[in-house]
Amino acid sequence: STLAKLILGLTPLTDGKITFKGVSLDQMSRSETKEYRVAVQAVFQDPHDSLNPRLRVDALIGEPLLQTKQTSRKDRDYRVHEVLEMVGLPRDVGRLYPHEFSGGQRQRIAIARAIASRPSVIILDEPVSALDVSIRAQILNLLRDLQDQIGTSYLFIAHDLHAVEFMSDLVAVMYLGKIVEIAPKEELRDH
Repeated sequence: STLAKLILGLTPLTDGKITFKGVSLDQMSRSETKEYRVAVQAVFQDPHDSLNPRLRVDALIGEPLLQTKQTSRKDRDYRVHEVLEMVGLPRDVGRLYPHEFSGGQRQRIAIARAIASRPSVIILDEPVSALDVSIRAQILNLLRDLQDQIGTSYLFIAHDLHAVEFMSDLVAVMYLGKIVEIAPKEELRDH
């Protein structure tokens, strides 16, 4: 989770560097920073805490699109409806507020917000740990299906080894903030 916060710029970096397209985050121009914020999105553990309760769903999902000035209101509305359908929610839920949904539906809204800007990378920080077991499988399957559809990369952070194996190709094991092992998921599972 600390790594996710560092990549997203939510926590200041104290050592090392993070680069995007060959440019260190702390060296980026204003336009490069804006591009980075569109290209790197996140889905957090608890959708209740990560969705602004004062905004309607269509505003929440459309928020990342505001960074791209080329997007007209009509195009933004179309994209919001499109991603709602992609995550399995009806188009008309855009006028509702987050508290009007179940935990699984709120996580679908958070996923819709993350994919709306067509990012290069989505950081998934324990995206199913706050959900009921039956809903977890649905959300993990949705994430895999979306990745196949849109071709984005995931940084999937979890303690649940079954979820890690299901979602990942390459796994990095961290201990006390340091990567201690990197291997294909099959190799880690078997050894």
